[in-house]
Amino acid sequence: MYRSIIAALLFGLVPVSLPSMDEVVPVIENLAISPPSEPLEIKNRLSASGVLILDAKSGQKLYGKQIDVRRPMASLTKLMTAIIILENHELDELVTIPYKAARIEGNTAYLPVGEDFTVKDLLSAVLIASANDAAYTLAVFHSGTIEAFAEEMNARTEALGLKDTRFRNPIGLDSFEQWSTPQDMAWLAAFVMSYEELFEKLSKRGARIRSVQGSYIDLVHTHALMHVNGSSLDEMAKVVAGKTGTTNAAKECLFSLVDFDGKSYLVVLLYSSQRYKDMKTILDAIEYKTSTKNDDLDNINVS
Repeated sequence: MYRSIIAALLFGLVPVSLPSMDEVVPVIENLAISPPSEPLEIKNRLSASGVLILDAKSGQKLYGKQIDVRRPMASLTKLMTAIIILENHELDELVTIPYKAARIEGNTAYLPVGEDFTVKDLLSAVLIASANDAAYTLAVFHSGTIEAFAEEMNARTEALGLKDTRFRNPIGLDSFEQWSTPQDMAWLAAFVMSYEELFEKLSKRGARIRSVQGSYIDLVHTHALMHVNGSSLDEMAKVVAGKTGTTNAAKECLFSLVDFDGKSYLVVLLYSSQRYKDMKTILDAIEYKTSTKNDDLDNINVS
């Protein structure tokens, strides 16, 4: 289901085959045309400085706030890390956890040094648990050094036509040379979800990974709204996939794919002080918009 939705969103953004490095890919000019949606009315102030909400079928902007302003994006960086690894490695390749992975700062999965995990399991740690040690391990496994991996990230970014994004590391640690915009992050998230293997991980609440040596680690999705339960959930706008990011410079960042009443919405928040409160406001706006439209349909007099 989501693969077809994201494919529609990406029509004209990226080609089916990988582009050459000197090819500039059109971003939104050639998107498939679908019936226009009404803009979202956000009634309460959002704490995020950068916001973009898209109709995930057409790519239409429903709400935007400073969508072209460059800001640090914290662990949303790991979306590009996952792309590089998936495009260049088999999922069953084995990767040995290096000693330096145990010294990586921030959020980690506490991967046991010297043990071997598959690329598939390490990607799960990156996208579900936002594990910095897993992102570091995959980067040095692929490129040998963080610097070389960052160069490849930037080359892939250029090939995708994302002109306002730059990477310095695969983790999302603060750097003056690492930034993006809500618009670029939305397109990057859409591209990631076009890969079934990556979308599956972004949409999982949790997973268990196991090393060849027998150690296992339970992963829990860092997006709090992925864990919302309730008897009325089917009547609520709900987050079905996403990625979090938090650093001192970036504050709270968030990417969410939202489902409600047969429609899907792609939401990006950058530099938020209360990202889940912001999301609650956005979810309320989505529900209100749909309920108002349905009320209008109910009031049509058919003769």
